[in-house]
Amino acid sequence: MAPDEELKQKIIAQGDFVRQLKSKADATEDDKKLAIELLKSLKLEYKELTGKEYDGGAQARPQKEKQVQQANVGKAQEAKKQTKLGIETPKGVNYSDWYSQVITKAEMIEYYDVSGCYVLRPWSYAIWEKIQEFFDREIKKLGVKNCYFPMFVSHAALEREKTHIADFAPEVAWVTRAGNSEMAEPIAIRPTSETVMYPSFAKWVQSHRDLPIKVNQWCNVVRWEFKHPTPFLRTREFLWQEGHTAFQTRAEAEEEVFKILDLYAQIYTDLLAIPVVKGRKSEKEKFAGGDFTTTVEAYVAVNGRGIQGATSHHLGQNFSKMFEIIFEDPENPGQKVYAHQNSWGLSTRTIGAMVMIHGDDNGLVLPPKVAAVQMIVIPVGITANTSDEQRVQLLAKVKEITDVLVNAGIRAESDVRDNVSPGWKFNHWELKGVPVRIEVGPKDLAKNEVLTVQRFSGQKRGIPIPNIVDESKKLLEDIHKDMYNKQVEVRDAHLKLCLDWKDFVALLDGKNLLLSPFCGLPECEEKIKADSAREEPGEAGTSAMGAKSLCIPLEQPKHELPERCIHPPCKEKAKFFALFGRSY
Repeated sequence: MAPDEELKQKIIAQGDFVRQLKSKADATEDDKKLAIELLKSLKLEYKELTGKEYDGGAQARPQKEKQVQQANVGKAQEAKKQTKLGIETPKGVNYSDWYSQVITKAEMIEYYDVSGCYVLRPWSYAIWEKIQEFFDREIKKLGVKNCYFPMFVSHAALEREKTHIADFAPEVAWVTRAGNSEMAEPIAIRPTSETVMYPSFAKWVQSHRDLPIKVNQWCNVVRWEFKHPTPFLRTREFLWQEGHTAFQTRAEAEEEVFKILDLYAQIYTDLLAIPVVKGRKSEKEKFAGGDFTTTVEAYVAVNGRGIQGATSHHLGQNFSKMFEIIFEDPENPGQKVYAHQNSWGLSTRTIGAMVMIHGDDNGLVLPPKVAAVQMIVIPVGITANTSDEQRVQLLAKVKEITDVLVNAGIRAESDVRDNVSPGWKFNHWELKGVPVRIEVGPKDLAKNEVLTVQRFSGQKRGIPIPNIVDESKKLLEDIHKDMYNKQVEVRDAHLKLCLDWKDFVALLDGKNLLLSPFCGLPECEEKIKADSAREEPGEAGTSAMGAKSLCIPLEQPKHELPERCIHPPCKEKAKFFALFGRSY
């Protein structure tokens, strides 16, 4: 299906959803506003893609598709009776709508009046800060120093490296006016910073003694994508870090590539409780202008798609030759040598992956290590018969317990609002994904303990107040392990060894990732993607795209590699097992 037609179908579906919301007496104004904003965003995207206004093609929609949409709406209405605090659409019924509701109602995102740009609210930005804190600390151990380069790129700088920028060219945003005056030359807003940084590298390197250069910047970049914007996952402006390094030898550079890759894997496994596959990108999928690209790839069970987590690139001498980053060979005086370079980056896409992978029908499920609030302490058992003295004592105990946790390094807060019920508070913090709720009531205090409720499993357990710090720390560690282990089981259950093309598409449509023998040729990968695409879109929230190689796993399957590539028309020998799947 052509991009404009696929976009039309999304507009039709969203329009139906808006009309359905407007007809429901119990739909909130916030729900209606969110749905209308999404519809406007889709129509604006259509205009930018086609150059014309959306013509209201709902009249031409096939009857069968109308029936499917009506059935999905009916399922969502039925499911609403079973959901809490406004999450009206279960994850498995309409994943896209579920995602939009979760990130807004959990107060992660605020929509903005520029399509594809979003406000990161404190609840989501805190997750990014935890990722920053970990990665910044670890790269400094490797000798990397933070810096900042301008966000504007001259037209001449971009033209200097046409091959590299070709992948970004359609997405480059240009500044063409200053006030009421046309600029003499348009200036681009960085889609990435190789062409911004490397002229400075050339100035800084005069001798092999000036190497290595190891710098990183935490910044924003702009890529004016025309695909459907999705907060965190596909946005026109996003936050990331980009590291850029230069070395005297290729061996030093390659060693760093894999050290950074290991740190990226740790962010997912040790902070976000998400298993990843470490691998090398195919020639078709590698970073333009680089020698090779390494990646970490995660699995999203709800729609069976892979998602790229972060990439670490070895650029070889490609950029140093373009920007004259050279030094005199210390072994051969008078002979000039080009530096060996790397670049590596991780973005706020990490947050979107976390939401998709761990979230459930009640909202977010936050891994403890990145949650802004790890434990929420709530007073319970206050009734009309509770005396003022008892109320004061209970609230004092809530504050005391919260302070003890905070002083022990646990991110804890108390919710002592008297204008909402404890049940409302339970649902509110459940929607926001807080890992542990601590209930403190008169009956609990009589036993000198508190009741803990885990967001991930729903398990309830009493903890003696004298042991609350040690028990809480252990509880948070156990939750992280349980969340990670669950996702390992889910991922591994959908990681299939596929050796025969006749099984390939069926397994792919079963929401699986496939390990298959592959020749590695770009033209063969194009044919695999084309031949594994669905003729018609599947259920709501699924994709009709074909499979692409997510990576060539560094740890190859123990199974003997077949002689031939998985694609029957290909007569080339298989060089390795590649991980194939539909992807973001």
